[in-house]
Amino acid sequence: MTLDPKTFLTSIFDAAVAAADPELTIRQHLPAKPKGRTVVIGAGKGSAQMAAAFEKVWDGPVEGLIVTRYGYGAPTKHLEVVEAAHPVPDAAGLAAAKRLQQAVSGLSEDDLVIALICGGGSALLPAPAGDLTLTDEIAVNEALLASGAPISAMNTIRKHVSAIKGGRLAAAAWPARVVSLVVSDIPGDNPALVASGPTVPDTGSRADALAAIAAYGMKLPEAVMAHINSPAADAPHPDDPKFVRNEVHVIASAAVSLEAAAEEAKRQGIEAVILSDALEGEAREVGSVHAAIAREVATRNRPFRKPVLILSGGETTVTLRAKGKGGRNSEFLLAFAIGIDGVAGIDAMAADTDGIDGSENNAGAFCTGSTVTRMRAANVDAKAMLAGNNAWTAFNAVNDLFVPGPTGTNVNDLRAVLVR
Repeated sequence: MTLDPKTFLTSIFDAAVAAADPELTIRQHLPAKPKGRTVVIGAGKGSAQMAAAFEKVWDGPVEGLIVTRYGYGAPTKHLEVVEAAHPVPDAAGLAAAKRLQQAVSGLSEDDLVIALICGGGSALLPAPAGDLTLTDEIAVNEALLASGAPISAMNTIRKHVSAIKGGRLAAAAWPARVVSLVVSDIPGDNPALVASGPTVPDTGSRADALAAIAAYGMKLPEAVMAHINSPAADAPHPDDPKFVRNEVHVIASAAVSLEAAAEEAKRQGIEAVILSDALEGEAREVGSVHAAIAREVATRNRPFRKPVLILSGGETTVTLRAKGKGGRNSEFLLAFAIGIDGVAGIDAMAADTDGIDGSENNAGAFCTGSTVTRMRAANVDAKAMLAGNNAWTAFNAVNDLFVPGPTGTNVNDLRAVLVR
């Protein structure tokens, strides 16, 4: 094979992101124009790009507000884009959430609300319920991020401390019709879990939230626990009559992007296999399993014949054991690199399709069977870095970070393993 591995893997990432291009996907799911007003609301790390795409394909009057992460804005003509903090909420997000609630209030049954929702919206829309404060919601978010809980459990908890999540924003828009266009970053593509479902209710209950808090040993403020234990925390149920006229469309997902990545590999002459679009679990453990599969292919030509590209998607989790730099993709890949140490013919990438992995500016990283050796030569102990949740530092030391910048979409993680 004459392919340059980094160039090849980058092309695979680009194909996956292109398949989730908002202009293409939104165009295919436009609702009929209403008799009354069209109000567009949105939240998430790719929501500004969704708004810009929506303006290109909608030929009627439109108004509304979009909330995205700092630095993730996009130029729009009619829709206002504001920025707030992610992954820990801030006062700008609090103000934006209040403005979104105001934007959908006082509407009639002749009006249409279009919700552009994607991953990251949970943190971007802090709206403490009852007597809770922004400080309480920040404490909840920090506990969730450190817990190792799957995203489904996190969002079930989030919606029970919020005045906007769990379908509450759509309920506030009633009697207007709400059409939600959702870019899914959730394993299984349940739209009610994307951004904690501000316009899409689900059946997750307070009991479910309390069970998750106990299962993952979360320590939440007393005021938060008191609220979740009270009926005031109950979220709207999907069978509420206020939601009867609403529509929900998942317009992009990991499954579609993985298929596009596989097709791009085949176009370049490499057979591709997709393990799953919904893998969850501790990032380092999933990385070790992927490494075992890659070793088996490299050394025994099974269960897949080489050359082959092994793909997977979904969202792993990281239980914080220390205050290092990194994210779930770089942590996955560092465990993977340790697992293939010394094995020739393996190249891999793990990256978040929104362009940011964790708190730094990289989407993920690259590695080969020589990565750990090169780290050692740079005075970096790969296992110690993994133990300290410091994968970013490890890959930065050998210049193997992947930094594409914000992509304008978010369909979760892409893991690509090339066995030559």
